[in-house]
Amino acid sequence: MLPSKEEMALTIDEAEWGDLRAHLGRDGLILVDDTLDLADTAHKVAADDVQIIQKLVENGMLGKPSEAKIRIWEENKNRKFAMLIVSPYVLFQEKIPTYH
Repeated sequence: MLPSKEEMALTIDEAEWGDLRAHLGRDGLILVDDTLDLADTAHKVAADDVQIIQKLVENGMLGKPSEAKIRIWEENKNRKFAMLIVSPYVLFQEKIPTYH
């Protein structure tokens, strides 16, 4: 059964870039734009809401991180991100939620 958006919000964690980068090699790392709600976006991915996911990807709000961003993060492997696992993906954002 698919967890609710609220249940997913409770599983948002914080991770350093050094930990997240391991998922790059298997193409499992998905960057979520900071203007989006991470739990809501993760819920749409888990529910396989193709229409919404496709629009987010087309608008550049959801997708693999760019090489430029990766280079910036590589310079500070201790930088923290908000992350949520939606197997087989790790969705993450640069902003850290204030409710954590």
